[in-house]
Amino acid sequence: MSIFQSIFSDTFTLSQFLLAVLFSLILGIAVSFYYMFKNSYSKSLATALILLPAIEAVVIMMINDNFGAGIAVAGSFSLIRFRSAKGSAKDLICIFLAMTIGIICGTGYVGIACVFTVLICLAGTLLSLLNFGSFDNSIRYLKVTIPETLNYDHALEPVLDKYCSSYDLEKIKTLSLGSLFRLEYCICLKDTGRIKQLIDDLRVVNGNLEIMCAKEGESKEEL
Repeated sequence: MSIFQSIFSDTFTLSQFLLAVLFSLILGIAVSFYYMFKNSYSKSLATALILLPAIEAVVIMMINDNFGAGIAVAGSFSLIRFRSAKGSAKDLICIFLAMTIGIICGTGYVGIACVFTVLICLAGTLLSLLNFGSFDNSIRYLKVTIPETLNYDHALEPVLDKYCSSYDLEKIKTLSLGSLFRLEYCICLKDTGRIKQLIDDLRVVNGNLEIMCAKEGESKEEL
């Protein structure tokens, strides 16, 4: 039998059912390991990625060629409310990957599911090892809180000109009923080793109010 053929006949047997579920679990383990590779992960999602393909495979097997059952299952899933922490792009990709594996195994094409899983996990791991899409370490996101009496157009420019090769004011937000402003900049540092000096000089200007400097902007990696 070719790996591109389904293991199911017109009416699948118990051994075929168990084989599809077993392959779903094995491939789910592979997806879970890919998810955890060089990534900050949660135990619950790592476990869910193992079980999700098997669950999806059983659902697909049960509604195979049954339109009414398919509508009923879709209606049941629509009642589910997911309440969880915001996920990263990799979290979302792994969830879709696990569901796709479950669909493929549920239709009996376990060989295609294996090849698909290996290709996607290898491609994702290679991109991760090559640091594909990573940006310059000198790019930082800066949040500075200032009092409303301070002219934000010019007050911070001398300090930013001293430590940054470029900067862009991306967002302004009022706080404490308008008594404070929060300025959010995307900056390019001249020297990443002088971040403390930058913050100390900004504290002098903003009256020692809150300052935050981070490598990632808020929700930049969340979906």
